[in-house]
Amino acid sequence: MSIIASVSTFKPPHTLKQEVTTEFARELFGDNFHDLERLLTVFSNGQIEERQFAVPLKWFRQEHSFQERNDLYIELATSFSVEAIKHCLDNNVFLKDKIAENAIDALIVVSSSGLSTPSLDARIMNALPFSPYTKRIPLWGLGCAGGASGVSRAFDYCQAYPEANVLVVCVELCSLTFQRNDRSKSNLIGTSLFADGVACCLIMGKNSSSLSLLKQTLQPRILGTQATLMPNSEDVMGWEVKDNGLHVVFSRDIPNIIKKWLKPNVERFLQAQNITFQDLTEFIAHPGGKKVIDAYIEALQLDPKMTQVSQQILKQHGNMSSPTVLYVLEEIMKKEHGNGDLGLMAALGPGFSSELVLLEWKGFYS
Repeated sequence: MSIIASVSTFKPPHTLKQEVTTEFARELFGDNFHDLERLLTVFSNGQIEERQFAVPLKWFRQEHSFQERNDLYIELATSFSVEAIKHCLDNNVFLKDKIAENAIDALIVVSSSGLSTPSLDARIMNALPFSPYTKRIPLWGLGCAGGASGVSRAFDYCQAYPEANVLVVCVELCSLTFQRNDRSKSNLIGTSLFADGVACCLIMGKNSSSLSLLKQTLQPRILGTQATLMPNSEDVMGWEVKDNGLHVVFSRDIPNIIKKWLKPNVERFLQAQNITFQDLTEFIAHPGGKKVIDAYIEALQLDPKMTQVSQQILKQHGNMSSPTVLYVLEEIMKKEHGNGDLGLMAALGPGFSSELVLLEWKGFYS
């Protein structure tokens, strides 16, 4: 058993309305698709109103080398992560008092939108007063599944070390991967959907000395997790790494795959936990897009109300890849819960894969 003690999110500095990004796409792709106006409906039909980006719109009007974009990724991903961590460790919604960086035993940093060696965790630790003995666990290549995967791996760590405090940081600057000269439909769809975001989550083991700083009466405890890989599905989602950077791979079959594959996968997990769909109070879903949310509802036969928070995050932020599910978690953790309420966190990503996390709201001394 581990407890999710605090969650924070960071808002990148440049907010663009979806109408603005639509006009930008019309300008950029106008000479490449004979049916562009029909294709541009993905911007208006995606239920996204605005998104946040690390750079202003004018940045996208110029060509940038892979090195230039990746250097900017390292700089901004580090500084944005630092701000998210500060807020997470001093979040008075969830904590009575600040938790010091040197009380963190392991730092898990999840990111797939740039490359860095030394990894981002080392750079973050040099910017904040972490103990030099903090365990560093970088996770790369998990894409949209990364937020739930990071929580799962933190749970595993706390199972082995129940006194531990683990930070999970998810940072994605999808905008910096934008390819001006990629005229594929996948790139057009990605332009309509993806955005930048950062989230941080603090997870405590059951014997952590910091448990006394928990502020809320009830906190979500992690009961179990499940990771599942669909064999031979590498072409569904991910990156193609080319000379000029990362090119998005985004199959149009993703909603249909979810409808056919997700339900038996979730059923297997819940049955192992002696839980049914009807027992769930919260569905903490990574909102990959409107069609993905619709596929969740159809596949799992959910009341659409259970995806309202996911829909709201999509509306206000777009798909930020790995941090997005933690944006959803933050809002759900702010709500009042009853003792014993159950929640399922779900995220899907490259592989093709899923990560599931079962939560139960309980009091510290329950």
